[in-house]
Amino acid sequence: MTHFRSKRLPRRGVVPAAVAVLVASLGLGAVGEAKAADVTTESADVRADPAAASRWTDRAHGFASLAGGTTGGAGGKVVTVTDQASLAKYAAAEEPYVIRVAGSIAVQPFGADIVVASDKTVIGVGDTGEIVHGELHLNPGTHNVVIRNLTIRDSAVEGNWDCKDTDFDGIQMDTVHHVWVDHNRFSNICDGQLDVRKDSEYVTVSYNRFENNNKTFGLGWTTNVRTQITVDHNLFARTKQRNPSVDNAAYAHLYNNYLTAQVDPGDPVWTYGNWSRGRTRMVIENSYYQDVQHPYQADATAELVERGSILRNTTGRHDEWGAAFDPRDFYAYRLDPAAAVPALVTRFSGPQKRIGDSVTLHVPAHYPTVQAAVDAVPEGNSVPVTIAVAPGTYREKVFIPATRPNILVQGTGQDRSDTVIVYDTPAAYGGSTGSATVRIAASDVTARNLTFSNDFDEAAHELNGEQALAMKTTGDRIVFEDTAFLGNQDTLMTDSPRLDVVSRVYIRDSYIEGDVDFVYGRATTVIERSVIRALSRGSATNNGYITAASTWTGNPYGFLITGSRIVSDAPAGTFHLGRPWHPGGEPAAVAQVLIRDTELPAAIKSAPWTDMSGFSWKDARFAEYRNVGPGAAVTADRPQMSDAQARSHAVAHYLRGTDDWAPYARHH
Repeated sequence: MTHFRSKRLPRRGVVPAAVAVLVASLGLGAVGEAKAADVTTESADVRADPAAASRWTDRAHGFASLAGGTTGGAGGKVVTVTDQASLAKYAAAEEPYVIRVAGSIAVQPFGADIVVASDKTVIGVGDTGEIVHGELHLNPGTHNVVIRNLTIRDSAVEGNWDCKDTDFDGIQMDTVHHVWVDHNRFSNICDGQLDVRKDSEYVTVSYNRFENNNKTFGLGWTTNVRTQITVDHNLFARTKQRNPSVDNAAYAHLYNNYLTAQVDPGDPVWTYGNWSRGRTRMVIENSYYQDVQHPYQADATAELVERGSILRNTTGRHDEWGAAFDPRDFYAYRLDPAAAVPALVTRFSGPQKRIGDSVTLHVPAHYPTVQAAVDAVPEGNSVPVTIAVAPGTYREKVFIPATRPNILVQGTGQDRSDTVIVYDTPAAYGGSTGSATVRIAASDVTARNLTFSNDFDEAAHELNGEQALAMKTTGDRIVFEDTAFLGNQDTLMTDSPRLDVVSRVYIRDSYIEGDVDFVYGRATTVIERSVIRALSRGSATNNGYITAASTWTGNPYGFLITGSRIVSDAPAGTFHLGRPWHPGGEPAAVAQVLIRDTELPAAIKSAPWTDMSGFSWKDARFAEYRNVGPGAAVTADRPQMSDAQARSHAVAHYLRGTDDWAPYARHH
C-alpha cells in the first residue's frame, strides 16, 4: 500500500489579536503560563492590559530570577493540605513539593513556626488559603522557596503593639537565598509581617498586601552588605514603620509600590515609609505615596536614588543622595506609570483566585517528560493543574489515570505542530489500547495547542494488528481544542469505561487524519469547526472508513461532526463516511453518527455507509443534514435528518448530559 502522510497541519482561523499582542509584549514563554492569560480566549483583564499576564505568571522576576532562578517546588509532587500537621510535614520534607493550602489553617500553639525547607512552593488554593496565628520560618541555608497567594494573619497579641517580648513574624528568613514572596496578604502580625534577615540573597517581594501593622517589612540584622532584593507592586496600608526598612543591602530595588493611610502619623521618628539604612544602595522608581510621613529617607552612609514617584499629602524627609546602582544592569523589568499605581496595586496585589485556581507544571523545564508531570499530580486531584509543554517532540507514551482528573495539557508554542507527543506502537504489540500514544482515563481533562501522533508505518510492516492509536479516551468531559491527531488505522478512539456508561468528548478547531475507522468508539463525541483528512491507501475502489461508532443503544447521541470540513486526496467515490462497529459482536452497540453542515470531498462514495462484521449499516443510526461539497449529493443510500430532528441534534444536545456540561460556551 501507499500512504499519504500529512506534512502540514491545517488549522481554521487565526491567532486572536489579543494573543498576538501578548506574545509580542511578554515573549513566547508567557503564552503558556498558568490560567492568568488563557491563550485561547483572552480575559477582559488581558485585553485591557496586554502585559497583565505578567501579574500572574509563576516565573519569578527581579533578583529572585538571577543566579539560577527561583522555582520553588517545581519538579516535585503536588499536594493539597488542609491542616497544620500536613503542612508542617510537607514543608519540612527534604524532597521538592508544590504545597497547596486549601482553606484556613490555625497554627497551634499561638505564634508557632511552620518550618519551610528548600525547594518548596507554598501556595494558597483559590484566594482563601490562610495561615492564622503562625509563622512560616526559613532556617539558615534554606534556598529556592516560593510563597504565594496566601493570607498570613492574626498573630498579634492584644495590647502589645510593639511586640518587643515576642518574635511572631508572618514570614521570617535568616541567611537564605532565592526566595520569592508573591501575591500574599499580611495582616495584624505581632512583630514583622515579613523579615528578610542576616545576609539573605536573591529575594523578590511582589504584589503583596501589607496591612494593619506596626513593624511591617524589615531587612538586615547584619553588618555585611550582601543582600539583593526586588520589592515591587506591593500595597502598604495602615502600617506604621518598615515599609520596608532596608539595612546594609548591596542592592535594593523598589518600584511601583503604593504606600497609603499610614497609622500613627504623629510619631516624629518611627513612622516612615522606605528607609535606606547602613550602607544600603536603594533605587525607588514610579511609586506612589499618599498620606505618608517621611516617604523615603536614607542614612548618611547609605545611598538612595528616587525617580518618577508621586507624592500626595506627604511630610517629613524626602532624601536623595548617591548614585546607588542601575537595576537594568541586573535584569529587565517593566515600569508602570506612577499615576496608575494605586489602581493597579489595589486590584492585583494580594491573593488572587486566578493564581490559586491552577498550579502549572512546566515540561521539560521542571519535569523531563509529560508523563513525569502527570505523575506529579495528586490522586483525587480536585483543583485544576496545568501541564505546560514547551515546543518540541516528546517521544513517549502518556497515561492519565482515572485517579488524576482536572488536568489541562497545554502546548506553549505558537502552533499546535510545535509541540508533538508521539510514539510508534501498533496493536500487534500490546493490543488496541496498548498501542495508544496517549490514553486519558480521567475525567475533566483538556488538551490545547498540541499534536498527538502514532507514527507506526503500516506500509513498511506486515502485521495482524496494524491499528495504531494516537489517542484513546475513556473519561468524561474531555476537551480537545486546537489539537491534531495523526495516524492511519484507528487514529482516535473516544470510548467509555463500560458499554452503558456515557462519556462525552468535545473536539474543536482541530485536525484528524487517518484511513480505516480513524474516528471510532462509543463515547458521545462532538467534532466542531475541524478538518478531517481521509488518507488514500492507493485503492481505486475502497480507501477506507472515517467513522466506526459503537454507541450504546440506550444513548441517543453518538458522533456529531458539525461545521467542519472533510478533505481527501483519494480518488472520487472511494471513501466511506462510516460503518457500525459491534465490539465482540455486542448487539447493544448500535452506532449513531450525524454529519451536518459539513463540506464533503469528491472522495466520498455515493453510498457512504457500509456493513461491518455481519451487521447492516441500515440497522445503525446514520444520518446527514445540510452537507455541502462535491461529495454531498443526496442518494437513496444516504439517510437525511429532517429539520425537526436536527433541532434536537445540535452540539448542546450531545454534550449536555445530566450536569449541563457546555464546553463550547466559552467560544460563543
